[in-house]
Amino acid sequence: MSGLSLFVVRLRLHLHFRIARSTAAVRLVSVATAIALLGAALPAHAQRWNDDSTRALVARATERRARQLADTALVDYRASAHGFLTFLAQLGEGFTEPPRIVKADEIALEVYWRAPNLSKQRIVGRRDTLLLPTDINYHRDHLGIVQNNFPGIIRLGDGDEVRDVPHPLSADGLAAYDFAISDSTQIRLPDRTIDVIEVRVRPRDDRQPRVIGAVFIDRAEGQVVRMAFNFTRAAYLDRDLEDLSIVLENGLVGARFWLPRRQEIEIRRTGRWLELPARGIIRGRWEICCYEINRGIDLSVFRGAEIVQASPALQRAHQWPSVGILDSLPPDVRAVADEDVRRVQEEARALVRADALARARTLSLTARGVSDFARVTRAEGLALGAGAARRLGAGLRVAGSGRWGFSDHQPKGEASLSWQRASGAGAWLRAYRAYRDASDDPETSTVVNSLAAQEFGTDRTEPYDVRGAALHVELARYRGLLARVELAAERQRAVSVRASPARGVFEPTLPAARLRTTRATLRVDRPTVLAWAATELSGRIEIRGALVESRVDGTRRAFGRAFAELQVERPSTAGRFVFRSTAGALTAGEVPPQDLVFLGGPTTGPGYAYHQFAGSLGASARAEWRQSVPFPSLGLGRFGRTPRAATLAPYLHTMYLARPSVLSRGTGWRPSVGTAALLFFDLLRLDVARGVRGGGWTFSIDVSRDFWSVL
Repeated sequence: MSGLSLFVVRLRLHLHFRIARSTAAVRLVSVATAIALLGAALPAHAQRWNDDSTRALVARATERRARQLADTALVDYRASAHGFLTFLAQLGEGFTEPPRIVKADEIALEVYWRAPNLSKQRIVGRRDTLLLPTDINYHRDHLGIVQNNFPGIIRLGDGDEVRDVPHPLSADGLAAYDFAISDSTQIRLPDRTIDVIEVRVRPRDDRQPRVIGAVFIDRAEGQVVRMAFNFTRAAYLDRDLEDLSIVLENGLVGARFWLPRRQEIEIRRTGRWLELPARGIIRGRWEICCYEINRGIDLSVFRGAEIVQASPALQRAHQWPSVGILDSLPPDVRAVADEDVRRVQEEARALVRADALARARTLSLTARGVSDFARVTRAEGLALGAGAARRLGAGLRVAGSGRWGFSDHQPKGEASLSWQRASGAGAWLRAYRAYRDASDDPETSTVVNSLAAQEFGTDRTEPYDVRGAALHVELARYRGLLARVELAAERQRAVSVRASPARGVFEPTLPAARLRTTRATLRVDRPTVLAWAATELSGRIEIRGALVESRVDGTRRAFGRAFAELQVERPSTAGRFVFRSTAGALTAGEVPPQDLVFLGGPTTGPGYAYHQFAGSLGASARAEWRQSVPFPSLGLGRFGRTPRAATLAPYLHTMYLARPSVLSRGTGWRPSVGTAALLFFDLLRLDVARGVRGGGWTFSIDVSRDFWSVL
């Protein structure tokens, strides 16, 4: 398997569904709302593991499954299923931003079942769309639904991902798991009330391949209403698997039979030997409807493989509910975690030791991005580096990294000890020496900056030397907000130009002050969230207080600093509106050059020179309209073809600077106009802009900003 160029790690699957109405002859009762209210409908039972009532309920459900409904009135059925398989890439430290869709497949199935346990699924419609280059192929069992809540032994990915895990409601499962009644709720029908019991499941030996989660059982009939579970680490045969979660929800058909209604599977994958902030996700969601009961399905239907495909002509002729896949793809597919899946993951963490879910404690290479291995700047020249980390268990992790500049002949590096809970809360203690960029908002990606610095003497960074130690405390997410507090003590000083480019001459480096500083920083991030009318919002605020002492004359002073960023995106049928704004401010008085607000360059001031403006108060804003235009398609071999369209994005930009420093070459409002072209899956951005007031023409080319975090 492969994926997204250098930085996307492969995964395998996840399913999605669109609900359809049942026919008049088939009655389908949804239990999603009722199950979601477990714990609110009735007071929770005191959780007692393996008591007599729990074991009796589980034994009855197990016996019911073993009979496979053969002694009931259900002989066979036919149904329809509609689902989505989406392959997504999630990038960035902490994986806080929603994943980006790489490929989406929409699938229509004919589903057949006959007692005691014959299953057949026929793909009668399939279409896909490719948003980023990939050659991903799904396992065959990912292309269909799960019948009868899995057999006695659970396998996934054709046995390559999970194999031979005992089902909790099987003869082996009764001995392999502990059970506890957690809660109950009632589903009221016109003719009766159904009691549904939630039974938590945990392995007796969490070092073995087992499931963790909950089953929901109809008390009277012993039938499975819902299953939601995760797996122990020992169950994963593919060691790149980070997490695998499954939700199987049944509906009441014909007022008697609990049959598949909705299913979700999510598989997350990250690199095992190389830790980059990149994750692959496959999500599958299915909705099943339109049951026809006891129509006398012939045995010949079930010959051959369980999942087969109709002819290509028949699949092409299938009538889809929407013109394009992305039109019908549920809006929450790009969520960081599906709400049902998130609850499954939290349940698993609550029921077993953290080590039962954690990866093996192996040494791995680490990097925040590709440029941690190699980069070029005017201060270091070519700099090569690497990092390594080891998980110690109980949330502890020790890491170290280093880099050597071949022009400045100086080492840089970091050592850290961190502790993190599954909720995301944690603490980091680190000691470091680094060349920090004074820019609040990077003007270009690190990879493109290295190429420009090496070949043309264009380095769009403001490096200065930092040596110190810091304590970071990250709080658990609250109402979608991520908060981090940092306390640091540092020594700072300027660096000089040490490298020589192939062409041109480097500009001087930032004249940073020689300081001892103690600072406290509060940063609050609002990762991208879906707001009104499909509007996407994200932003961050950073507030810093610092006490600095000059290492030249010993003078001391204190100052405060604030920086904010806001991004708004609003899609429509005609295109996409994108607005982005930043603002920074410092308290009045003299401040070190390395703490100023810098403006000018492809990001903060197109049409003006790089960091032409610097001061104690500044802001920038850009309004951009993106629309699709025809463009030639190029073949990429097994990675598909580029789209037959590009994105044209004209924009208006303005920046404002007050209280300028001696480094600034102007003040006030500086508007500009420009146009960008986004090519090849919108991965490459070409910009041309004109500064209206005292500016000129500027041109730039870079990778899409979505991928800067791993470059």
